[in-house]
Amino acid sequence: MIPMFDEGTVALVTGASGGIGRACALELASHGVTVIVNYCHNRDGAAETLNRILSAGGRGAIIQADIASEEDTERMFRKIQAAFGGIRVLINNAGIIKDGYAMMMPDDAFRQVIDTNLTGTFHCAREALRMMAAAEKGSIVNIASTTGITGSVGQVNYSASKGGIIALTKTLAREYANRGIRVNAVAPGYIETDMIQANRGIYEKQYMHMIPFRRFGQPEEVATAATFLASNHASYITGAVLTADGGMTA
Repeated sequence: MIPMFDEGTVALVTGASGGIGRACALELASHGVTVIVNYCHNRDGAAETLNRILSAGGRGAIIQADIASEEDTERMFRKIQAAFGGIRVLINNAGIIKDGYAMMMPDDAFRQVIDTNLTGTFHCAREALRMMAAAEKGSIVNIASTTGITGSVGQVNYSASKGGIIALTKTLAREYANRGIRVNAVAPGYIETDMIQANRGIYEKQYMHMIPFRRFGQPEEVATAATFLASNHASYITGAVLTADGGMTA
């Protein structure tokens, strides 16, 4: 039986203070992976994620960085290199939303979402690729969204960022397959995060009928998909976009 992860594997999960990022960090740690928990502003949330990892007998650390900043991202990876010798798994999860209709959307709202979601994903992928290329092994999983496939009313900036992540994923997969590096994506649909919980009535009225399973997904269901793609069990899969959306885009 091939182990899911090699002994001593180190992973970085961005935006792991809660939601899908926290679920990914916990799932990886449950398979013996040392997990670096990244956060931008929510240190308490990141500390809670790390505490759950340690309480379950896992290994990890937390590190702050705003991935929209090239300098901040480079600083984070220098610290990782010094403390852990690099990473073999990257889960690019960090992202923000600033919804609004296109005609009323300020440039700042468009730019900030693109800067964090798409450019930030690129920043982290580029630094991770440099580490992985030296070892000729590694796996990157980018958290995209079904909005990057179908579009979403009132989310022109978010949809554009997630569609860009899908294109970035496929391009990097082609560029680095010959270096033993796999790059895949998970595209979640409507997942039980804080945003949905705070506006459950609105989301159930507007979107539940679109989901064949007639329920919202759980962060752990996305984490399971991301962990599989990151693992040795997906060793012949690269450039894939795995939807986790209850059949919404089937």
